[in-house]
Amino acid sequence: MKIAIPVKDDTLTFFGNAGHTPAFAVFDMNGAGMFRSFKLEEVRNNPRTDLDEHEHDEDHVCDHGDDDAEHVAQHFKMGEVLEDCDYLVVKRACKNTANAMKNYGVKIVKYEGMSPKADAILKEVSAKFI
Repeated sequence: MKIAIPVKDDTLTFFGNAGHTPAFAVFDMNGAGMFRSFKLEEVRNNPRTDLDEHEHDEDHVCDHGDDDAEHVAQHFKMGEVLEDCDYLVVKRACKNTANAMKNYGVKIVKYEGMSPKADAILKEVSAKFI
């Protein structure tokens, strides 16, 4: 099973806004229960090309509607790069991100904790992975 987490960079620092993250850390999950473990597979860049410097912001709110076809298509690029993942862990995701992930079969898991690191977040939300 593969889990993607939005991160700032190779430091694996969590980035709460999945649609505007610079990258995704992709982990393989093995085992179950107390024997569950996570191994970093790779860090993938966010393929969106419509983000500029000020939009790479964790607090940015996506206010584009369904009528902005190019913007929606940019979200689907994220779905393409994560299509081999089973889950995407997010603090926040707009409806375009949610629709793109659903289209590619990636389930969204909401994270409400305060940990800044991807590996700690995985341990906190691991019970949500079936």
